[in-house]
Amino acid sequence: MQIGLIAGAGELPSIIARTLKGKDYSLTIVALEGLADENLIKYADNYEKMNIGKVGKIISFLKKNNVNELILTGKVPKKIIYETERIKPDMKALKMLFSAKMRGDNELLQIVENELLKEGIKLVELTKYCPELLTPQGVLTKKKPSKKEMEDILYGFNIAKKIGELDIGQTVVVKDKSVVAVEALEGTDETILRAGKYVEDTVVVKVSKPQQNLKLDPPAVGLQTIINMKTAKARVLALEAKKSIIIQKQDMVNRANEFDIIIIGC
Repeated sequence: MQIGLIAGAGELPSIIARTLKGKDYSLTIVALEGLADENLIKYADNYEKMNIGKVGKIISFLKKNNVNELILTGKVPKKIIYETERIKPDMKALKMLFSAKMRGDNELLQIVENELLKEGIKLVELTKYCPELLTPQGVLTKKKPSKKEMEDILYGFNIAKKIGELDIGQTVVVKDKSVVAVEALEGTDETILRAGKYVEDTVVVKVSKPQQNLKLDPPAVGLQTIINMKTAKARVLALEAKKSIIIQKQDMVNRANEFDIIIIGC
């Protein structure tokens, strides 16, 4: 079976590609220029590096290689939509961009999905093929949250869902039932580091947006998240169970235990 992969930045695309090849799937990979890891080519049966703005070219390449199911994976910084000289949008990309009433993540990604469907390409959740990446429910680390930390988790969870409903971000950092930082354009890692400039021993909460399509932008964390939490002197990472992804789970849990950081799926 031929599976398409559009790869952005970070380690997740390589993990997905390696996992799919290990399950004997054929891969057609579009590596987004300036974002995707060059090493992805070794997992591909068909490979092309392309500018993110060349939507027409990307779709033609996928159709040429008989891709019917497509996974979007890896980071694409939201600020890129303002860098028109860098992304060099073609007419199809411009049409899609200007059809958006707002430029929130969810609406832009939904437009992408609709355009692909018109071309006979169905977006699928990466967990369809890699369910082992989903965050399980419960405490993953040796240390458990205190009663006070659980109160902050519940408080942060509700706040994160509200900012998600407004299509602002997926992450909040809280302490003593007070919001320290909210994710927007900068992403989760920068939000954690920014919070660490002001307050220590915080709780980081990351959830899916209520309206979120997990085929398009599932919340994801990895080893770098824990490293950033160590730098920011944060204490707890709470993730929405079954609706978020953990990259290299065991390595991440081992490092969290080393740093005395708690991870919980809730």
